[in-house]
Amino acid sequence: MIRFSLVLLLASQGFSFGASVQTQESITVQKTREYKARFLLYLPEGYRDKLDIKWPLLIFLHGAGERGDDLNKVKVHGPPKLIEKGEKFPFVVISPQCPKGKNWDDKVLSELLDYACKKYRVDTSRLYLTGLSMGGYGSWSFGMALCDRFAAIAPICGGGSFIDVYNASGAKGKALRSLGVWAFHGAKDTVVPVGESKKMVDALRKFGHPAPKLTIYPDARHDSWTTTYDNAELYRWLLEHQRK
Repeated sequence: MIRFSLVLLLASQGFSFGASVQTQESITVQKTREYKARFLLYLPEGYRDKLDIKWPLLIFLHGAGERGDDLNKVKVHGPPKLIEKGEKFPFVVISPQCPKGKNWDDKVLSELLDYACKKYRVDTSRLYLTGLSMGGYGSWSFGMALCDRFAAIAPICGGGSFIDVYNASGAKGKALRSLGVWAFHGAKDTVVPVGESKKMVDALRKFGHPAPKLTIYPDARHDSWTTTYDNAELYRWLLEHQRK
């Protein structure tokens, strides 16, 4: 559990808490006749009372095993799992579910992000993205596509296209160089080789990004997410980043 560290973190950010436990709501939004967006929604304590505050937004993308139409599956890893255990976060947390047989789609996720920013009191200078495995790939892809909107991303045991890095130019290239990036991977991962994360971080460095971070757990296999999401330092690092 990371409660003690997170409570200290939140207090340092100016948030206060009572004894109640915040829970997640299951939300379905009919985007088109064919497509429904399903996601878990977590609103931080104080959201409904402190109407003058806009909150950071954290989007969590699950892995391939949690695809489908049962949002309970999304609660097995990452922030949704911790929220179910009673952890409190200083973010609005949105955890969408990818349909069975599909992969994360940048266009669909962009529509969800737009919806969240309009529907909830979100600080659009503090938009954060993270995900594991298939969601790690989704975090790289979506984070690169909207690098001018996200303040920071934290892909875990994923990978992406280094071409997306080198193709960024002009204002987008400038935004990419200022995007907070912290990737995580297990050195012994046989599902997604650690080279996938190394490739993306190396591409960012060659592109001129001043400080992309990569943490490699020497003894970890594919599950490099449990240790990562249990570490309060991740959330502290995210909150250090803000779009101007």
